[in-house]
Amino acid sequence: MHFLSFTPIVSLLMTFLAVLHAAKWTYSGPEGQDYWPKHYPYCGGAFQSPIDLKPGLLRFDPTLRPIEIQNYNLLPNEQLILGNDGHTVKLSLPSKMHISSLPHRYTAAQLHLHWGSSGRLAGSEHMVNSKQYAAEMHVVHFNSDKYSTLAMAIDKSDGLAVLGVLIEVGDFNPAFEQILRFIDSVKFKDQKVRVPGFDIRELLPECLDEYYRYDGSLTTPPCYPSVLWTVFRNHVTISHKQFLALATSLYSSVAQDLAPVSLTDNYRRTQPPDSRVVLVSFKEGSGLQGTLTVTSQLARKRIVQQLLVGDLADLADEGLYQLLPSGSEKLHGKNKDLKNQETETPDKSKQQTLNSSLWKKSQTNPSVGKLGLAEDALCFVSLEQRVTRQQKQSHAGGQLVQALRHAAFPELNLKSYLDCKSDLALPTIRHILHGRPTDEANELESSLKKAFSKRKSTTAIKQSVPVTKYGGFSTATVPRKPHSRGYPHPWLLPMEWED
Repeated sequence: MHFLSFTPIVSLLMTFLAVLHAAKWTYSGPEGQDYWPKHYPYCGGAFQSPIDLKPGLLRFDPTLRPIEIQNYNLLPNEQLILGNDGHTVKLSLPSKMHISSLPHRYTAAQLHLHWGSSGRLAGSEHMVNSKQYAAEMHVVHFNSDKYSTLAMAIDKSDGLAVLGVLIEVGDFNPAFEQILRFIDSVKFKDQKVRVPGFDIRELLPECLDEYYRYDGSLTTPPCYPSVLWTVFRNHVTISHKQFLALATSLYSSVAQDLAPVSLTDNYRRTQPPDSRVVLVSFKEGSGLQGTLTVTSQLARKRIVQQLLVGDLADLADEGLYQLLPSGSEKLHGKNKDLKNQETETPDKSKQQTLNSSLWKKSQTNPSVGKLGLAEDALCFVSLEQRVTRQQKQSHAGGQLVQALRHAAFPELNLKSYLDCKSDLALPTIRHILHGRPTDEANELESSLKKAFSKRKSTTAIKQSVPVTKYGGFSTATVPRKPHSRGYPHPWLLPMEWED
């Protein structure tokens, strides 16, 4: 065995990380959610799940297609493995099952459930406008175009896609009975049983074209922010008897344990939005304020290109409002649909010249392809090892959670922003500007800090647009108060900029 390519400190760190990631965790108690970040630092990091799908976060995206799934109808002779891992009940799924309506092929790996307790019919992880459902099912898929196994994909920023199904107590559900009738065979941790295949599609809502979509994380340790979430708008039902079978039959301890521990309330609390928006494929009854739609990806790429290689003085003088949260375009009088945003500009020839100039500059700037287009997947294990190594060298132990958050947030935010699932937060803008150490970059960063600071001191705005823990705006809708032409925000005034 040859380990000469690894320095002793790197080998030690890898061993250290492996030990940490084998730490015991529970949903409550000494190893509960408040203590997850101690052993799994991403659990205290950015872009975590679940979240509360509140109206203020939602943006209608008319380009979202219905979810298309393939080979979900399994035959009885296709044996599946149902198991209790001490945290949930999990059903293995064959690799022929996949989602075909996403940019990559996402192959099914397993499904599992989260639920409350016999005395509390509230155990879903995601909430809808602060409403918690009785339970929630997750169908986990991995990006098989890029990664050969779930284990390889789990820590990559484009690795996973999960279908979330909200479950309410109501009518009896024969599809769920295909799982629940075997529940007594997996009462204790590490017990498994073979079950015959059935139509997994029957576990999902009838309508697959109405859903919430956002970038998030695993809801259990190690909490990697590697999940493209699709939470269906319409819930399914199970009977009260079926819910009780789920909530009272299972234990998180092994069969030999003299004091068995019931497996109940196995859901994670909702997490901060962190500048994210939630795309929705539906409009009616969505709670959207007005008809807000997402900014086009083309427009977003232009903004990032301008930050990376464009004239920052021009951006400062004319386009600073574009760097503020989505919705400001409405106030700025640019109420166009997605198609118009892609094809129309105030001065077409001037915009074409600008785009051509930016493109030429981007070819000579190696950071544009990586940062500007966010094409590379972020590997969270590698990032954690790098940050840990840096901390060891600087004797900055005990700060891994904060360091990882600062390291991962700008990359995740930019990638999500370009896919229209986030606002462009201030830390991300600063991260880009730090690559351009010019007077204009420093002036732009200074003015942005001042704009955000003035926003905090504006009481009316403060009540309507809360600040995230990253110093940016939340994804709540920007208030529709009329402002002077060209300056939609009261804290961003014409005299802020002096050439």
